[in-house]
Amino acid sequence: MTATLSQVQELHRPEDEHLGLFANLAYGFQHVLTMYGGIVAVPLIVGQAAGLSPNDIGLLITASLFAGGLATMLQTLGVPFFGCRLPLVQGVSFAGVATMTAIVTGGGGLPQVFGAVIAASLIGLLITPVFSRITKFFPPLVTGIVITTIGLTLMPVAARWAMGGNSASPEFGSMANIGLAALTLLIVLLLSKLGNASISRLSILLSMIIGTFVAAALGMTDFSKVADGPFFALPTIFHFGLPVFGVAATISMLIVIIVTLVETSADVLAVGEIIGTKVDSRRLGDGLRADMLSSSLAPLFGSFTQSAFAQNVGLVAVTGVKSRYVVASAGAILIALGLLPVMGRIIAAVPPSVLGGAGVVLFGTVAASGIRTLSKVDYTNNMNLIIVATSLGFGMIPIAAPQFYEHFPAWFATIFHSGISSAAVMAIAMNLLFNHFRTGNSDQQSVFVAGMERTLRYQDIACLHEGDYFLDGKLYDSTGKPVPIVAHEH
Repeated sequence: MTATLSQVQELHRPEDEHLGLFANLAYGFQHVLTMYGGIVAVPLIVGQAAGLSPNDIGLLITASLFAGGLATMLQTLGVPFFGCRLPLVQGVSFAGVATMTAIVTGGGGLPQVFGAVIAASLIGLLITPVFSRITKFFPPLVTGIVITTIGLTLMPVAARWAMGGNSASPEFGSMANIGLAALTLLIVLLLSKLGNASISRLSILLSMIIGTFVAAALGMTDFSKVADGPFFALPTIFHFGLPVFGVAATISMLIVIIVTLVETSADVLAVGEIIGTKVDSRRLGDGLRADMLSSSLAPLFGSFTQSAFAQNVGLVAVTGVKSRYVVASAGAILIALGLLPVMGRIIAAVPPSVLGGAGVVLFGTVAASGIRTLSKVDYTNNMNLIIVATSLGFGMIPIAAPQFYEHFPAWFATIFHSGISSAAVMAIAMNLLFNHFRTGNSDQQSVFVAGMERTLRYQDIACLHEGDYFLDGKLYDSTGKPVPIVAHEH
């Protein structure tokens, strides 16, 4: 009977819901719009650092869209041993930007970057069994910290988008850009309040479309370049040359891969928490293997390391659409964009300010989901309060002071320059130190533990007499006579 019940629960997981073709495409397109700016940012940065021509940078962007689409479909639909089958959008990871830029500017060029990504990802594929067995070290205490940090670390991205995206532009931070972001945010809120369930779920997408039309009417976006370039183009294998494998480059990229594994573990567990489905070590391992396989194959098309996009985790939370088939549709759209550069140019015309207005809601929702998870944590007679405080503070350091780790060793800065990985490492380490490795724990309560003890106000007990006592929820005096208790007057 127990086995039968377990099988029924397995067959009715929330992520397996089928919404229909139109809904899948609509919600999937919303996911693409949400992460498009992020997925093109890495090839733009690395391509410019490599001194590529605009056409070659365009090929890097197209390759990233195509590889991200394949990785998303592998992660959401899955094959045996690969793919966690959760609504996670995959794309080029930000974690490797600094390392890849250093390799390129150091004379290695893109071929050495691609070689390092392939080699490090294959090593990462071999060590995923270690990471897949750490789910017991990710209680709500840890996952809540990580989810909250994901949302908080993404807020600067939303702010930069709202200001215009390009800090070199004279219009960056103008009232026009911020006003457009505010209008988009207002549309999201109005559609969420006044619309029906379908409109509310599509509020992010609809607000982006309306915001883009408003921007076009005000002359704040340019569609003139949509017709430039080819309409259809197949990705070219090793367009930038055969990969070059260097030891130093591979070691530095391996650190990035470890960071990616930590962040992906957090994202897989976070989305599982948000949609309310079970994520065990086997499922986590399948997700990590899909990540590493996608990362090792992406350089064939001219792309880089792949990982889950945290902003799309926020979209799952804010819309309540849990179906993995919606995200698989987003993967199909990304593949189409990789084959149809003209579609990519259309989406690129969406002003960053519009993305910023929607991003405030998306990223804020991620943080709110983390706070909701932290509300489940027991803070009585333990050190959980200081674990939360220290981990969140540690995760905010790279956001508050981006140059904080500038003089640290490169390997250390690579790991801790990300607020997400900083908070994750600290939360895991402190949870192990205080809640698992109890040897050496003091029997004296710290101020943090004592601060969470149950306390009563003096005025609550001032009226008690000597000998008063509680029994079965009632107050009695020393003679055993019940003492009337009245409710507070409002």
